[in-house]
Amino acid sequence: MPNVTGIRFHHVGKVYHFATGEFKDLEFGDWVIVQTARGTEAGQVVVPPREVPGKELKTHLKSIVRRATAWDMTQLELYRQKESSVLDQCREKVAELELPMKAVKAEYNFDGSHITFYFTAEKRVDFRILVRELSSVFKARIELRQVGVRDEVKVMGGLGSCGRAVCCVTHLTEFAPISIKMAKQQNLPLSPMEISGRCGRLLCCLGYENDHYIQAKSQLPKVGSKIQTALGWGKVRNVNVIKETLMVELDKGGMKVEVQPGDVIEISKTSKEHRRRKK
Repeated sequence: MPNVTGIRFHHVGKVYHFATGEFKDLEFGDWVIVQTARGTEAGQVVVPPREVPGKELKTHLKSIVRRATAWDMTQLELYRQKESSVLDQCREKVAELELPMKAVKAEYNFDGSHITFYFTAEKRVDFRILVRELSSVFKARIELRQVGVRDEVKVMGGLGSCGRAVCCVTHLTEFAPISIKMAKQQNLPLSPMEISGRCGRLLCCLGYENDHYIQAKSQLPKVGSKIQTALGWGKVRNVNVIKETLMVELDKGGMKVEVQPGDVIEISKTSKEHRRRKK
C-alpha cells in the first residue's frame, strides 16, 4: 500500500496529501518542501506517514521533495514579514488603475519566487495589466485569487459576536452549509444582526448543535400538542431543548407550568403530534 502524508500550508487550512516517498520517519510538526500546482511550497506535517489502500486514492499524489532546511525556514519568515508592505503596494496599483476590487492579503511562497494576492470584487475583473505591473515591481510570479466574503474574514481575522476570534481563523478548515432552518430549529431570533457573522453570512456556529436539537425535539411533544400532566390537561406552548422541559398552559385556569418530559402522562389522540407519531 502507498505511504501518504498530510500537509497543511496555513495555520487553519485544508490538509493536502502527498506521497511520503523516502521520508517515512516524518513526524507531526515537521516542515517539508513540496511541489504543488502553484509551484514549490513549504508545508507542515499534520498527518504523519501512514499506509493507505490504493483504491482510496482518487488521484495520483505528488511526492515530498525534501525536508525544509533552516535556511528555508529563515526565508519563509523573512518573506512573511514583507507581505504587509507588498499588500500596500498592490492596493496603490489597484487604486491607480481604478480597478473595482479590494486586495485583502498578500502571500509569498517560502523562497519569494511566487506571490499570491487575494482580493474581493462584486463582479469579474480584468486584472491583466495589474499582474504585469506587479510582476515588474516584485520580480516574481504573480497570482491573483478572488475570494468570497467568508474567505475574506478567514484571511483577515477578527472577533465574533461571542467576543472570541472567529471560528474560521481558529479551527474551521472548510465552510459547511448553514441554513435559516437551523436558526428556527434552535428557536433563535431571526434578526440578521443576531444570527449573522462578520462576513454577513449566517453564523457557522449554528451548525454545531443542530443535530442535537433535531434529535432532542424528535423525542419531545411539539409546540401546540395537547398533553396530560399531574396537574391536568394542557397545551404545549414552548419546548426548551437545553433544559429539556416543556412550558404547558393548563386548560383549567390558564396557568402556565414547566414540566419534565417524564411527567407527561398522555398525549391527546387528537393532537397533530400524536397522529404524526402513530404514522
